[in-house]
Amino acid sequence: MDEIKTKLKKIIAWMLDSLVSAVRLKGVDWFAWLTAGGSSAVLLASETGVAEIFITMEKAWIVTTTIESERLRAEEVSADFEMAECPWFAARGMDILTRKLEGGGRIISDRPGLGEEGLPESFLRLRLRFLPEEIARYRILAQEAAKAMTEALSACDPKWSEWRLAGEGARALWSRGLEPALILVGGEQRLPHWRHPVATNALIGGRAMMVFCARKHGLYANLTRFVSFRKSTPAEISRSNAVMELEATAFEHTRPGGSLLSVFESLRSKYTSMGFREQVQQQHFGGTTGYLSREKLASPTQVGSPTPAPFETAQAFAWNPTLPGAKIEDTVLLTETGLEVLTIDPAWPTVTSNGRSRPQVWEKP
Repeated sequence: MDEIKTKLKKIIAWMLDSLVSAVRLKGVDWFAWLTAGGSSAVLLASETGVAEIFITMEKAWIVTTTIESERLRAEEVSADFEMAECPWFAARGMDILTRKLEGGGRIISDRPGLGEEGLPESFLRLRLRFLPEEIARYRILAQEAAKAMTEALSACDPKWSEWRLAGEGARALWSRGLEPALILVGGEQRLPHWRHPVATNALIGGRAMMVFCARKHGLYANLTRFVSFRKSTPAEISRSNAVMELEATAFEHTRPGGSLLSVFESLRSKYTSMGFREQVQQQHFGGTTGYLSREKLASPTQVGSPTPAPFETAQAFAWNPTLPGAKIEDTVLLTETGLEVLTIDPAWPTVTSNGRSRPQVWEKP
């Protein structure tokens, strides 16, 4: 409850400075952030849930339907919020209800409707720097996601289909209470061709990559691992070492005062110097993470975009430099003493690179 009160105070202070009367947050990401890990999601693939949050200078409401209100109160939200409900059959019921609550004035929203304004960059920044309670949840989530990855790939067989491995990954995540927001699997035949290999019925064969975006309490743990049932070829080893070197460049620039633009430019330069200039266009480099798998991507400055906010401690990142058939990815936290890799399972084979444990391809006889 202290966490929620702290966040509500930040919002009210922002509203006073910005002359805003009400804030309407509809996304499952904002719901999780402000409720300290509560969930408004029923359909996991939806960006908006069965409830939203409405905040004025005086109160904060959970706005939902009669189907969900009692469950949300019992399982997802604290007494910091009042419950406002509308009949499930009322067309645009939550729109009408929030209009009654706001009483006139400017309304901003993450998904603005008629008469509402979008969230400005200054509001979006409120959630990028984590409180100690969020960091504690994040560390647990990340460790559980890494263990689920190890468990699934420990069971993997080269005669499995990509579907079966993805299913094993989902089982390992769900058994730990983690939602499989994304699972990618690429076997030996498809892996060299696609950076985002959505699982198919193709066989795993001699080598496979699996990617997790695992969610709990609204937070995302992102990681990628490789398993091989044969010795890696010299070309595969070279590409694996290359993406580790690229990642080290991203890590070097992930420091207080850095920015998404500075990481992008340093990686683009590194790709070019290593002879991979054309690969810059083939896959994004990753970015900040937290209540979205990627809050923002590292990219060139766009015309009209705000100046990139400098990095601060207590922010999370997930970089994923790639080459054909090679990728490296973990979720990391920027702390007072440097970067903390959150998604490393001690049971997974690693190599030390620049003082950090980095995952290797797990070669299984």
